[in-house]
Amino acid sequence: MKLPSLLATLLVAAATSLYAEEKVVVYNWAEYISEDSLAAFTQETGIKVEYSTYDNNETMYSKLKLQQGKGYDIVVPSTYLVSKMRAEGLLQEIDHKKLTNLPNLSISLMNKDYDPGNKYSIPYLWGSTGIAVNSKEIDPATIKGWADLWDSKWQGKLLLIDDLREVFHMALKKNGYSTNTTNPDELKTAYEDLQKLMPNVRVFNADSPRQPYLSGDVNLGMIWSGELIMAQQENPDIQYIFPQEGAGFWVDSFSIPAGAENVENAHKFIDYMLRADVGKKVVEELGYSTPNGEVRNLLDGKYLNNKVIFPPAEAVDKGEFQKDVGEAMKLYNEYWEKLKAGK
Repeated sequence: MKLPSLLATLLVAAATSLYAEEKVVVYNWAEYISEDSLAAFTQETGIKVEYSTYDNNETMYSKLKLQQGKGYDIVVPSTYLVSKMRAEGLLQEIDHKKLTNLPNLSISLMNKDYDPGNKYSIPYLWGSTGIAVNSKEIDPATIKGWADLWDSKWQGKLLLIDDLREVFHMALKKNGYSTNTTNPDELKTAYEDLQKLMPNVRVFNADSPRQPYLSGDVNLGMIWSGELIMAQQENPDIQYIFPQEGAGFWVDSFSIPAGAENVENAHKFIDYMLRADVGKKVVEELGYSTPNGEVRNLLDGKYLNNKVIFPPAEAVDKGEFQKDVGEAMKLYNEYWEKLKAGK
């Protein structure tokens, strides 16, 4: 081969290799991003998105812990896991100077005790966990709160979200306790109450909780607010109830694992998702609340006035946001394993 041809081949190979390295590896909740966002991000930046999903916080945390913070450039933990992962060295600091769209975020959801100064997390979406009811099969007026799910007439008929903090929230609030309790006696009471609930449970689901309601497999149970909105697009009879004992509230945030290999691209991805036009699509497609004030300026009234997407103050005041429970998480896990094993 002639030298010029060899040189040209090497240059092409180098350019191809360089482009191939331009990627960002994202690990996110299932069905938790607008459908065209990934392709649009790649088209704009040339950065390929390697995207995979998980069904609950514990799955993501366990995998990242096992891999010592490596393997992904972006993860999306809920509030209580941010402080835990930060303390265990699984996350790295985020450079706010690289996030030109950061000012779009509402101050009310920033600088919380789980991550002072948002050094390790940037709010993406927030929402609530409440009760779904098919109004064609069950009169919504008869369901006031979590306690109603314990009625024996619902034997083998309920859906519970396959997430231990969500399920324990329900039992803790039913008994008048904080969803963030670390009191062993209160946790034991909640566990024993959940044991009594298990005969009523037909299915655990965290992949797509709306689907069993849409298929008619269940007509009552737990659901995330965004899943309810997506369900209503197909069946308006599925309604949402803020439990009188208090709904669960959470914020899911973008974080960069300690072992991320594409840190610069991770920042570009976060900044892209903070854009108002991108965030608007997320709310319209997924039905979750946004911490992005600029997004709210772009939304139609049917979204802004939807109390499931943007809950009224009284519902938020009755509810409680999840926090890290520290060493008590071991007891939560122990009781959860027993429940899932039928013990």
